[in-house]
Amino acid sequence: MPGAKNDSGDEDLPDIPVVCTKCDTRTTVPFPDVEDAVARHNEGVHDGEAAAEVDPAVMDRLADFVAEDLGLLEE
Repeated sequence: MPGAKNDSGDEDLPDIPVVCTKCDTRTTVPFPDVEDAVARHNEGVHDGEAAAEVDPAVMDRLADFVAEDLGLLEE
């Protein structure tokens, strides 16, 4: 699966799963475009209501990685 390049152009960035429970839809968006895509969907389809979001499972996993990296999960 092709991803977007970061600013240095040397590393592939992942496509991010985005879900909208009100529309019952799911898609993937290139990492650099996620914020704009979610905002555009919510503004255009839901009058600004925060209906679309990054898949919550991805956000939970990201939070785990950050907590681990910061040493918050160490005993």
